[in-house]
Amino acid sequence: MILKVKVYPKSKLEKIVKTQNEDLKVYLSEPPEKGKANKALIRILAEYFNVSKSRVVIKKGTKSRDKVIEILA
Repeated sequence: MILKVKVYPKSKLEKIVKTQNEDLKVYLSEPPEKGKANKALIRILAEYFNVSKSRVVIKKGTKSRDKVIEILA
């Protein structure tokens, strides 16, 4: 499964919001430095989709707020 994700780092609450066009907005408490936000994104998406963290891959946008994520079956 391929997802488009917009990440909002340094948020007060961690949550996932589905948009009208089936994209996701992910609010993370971690700052966007040294890969902390990306690690938190992988963790929260793995919990949301009930898969292991190794099944969540950032395909595009490792240094951007707009990301393409693949959830491996």
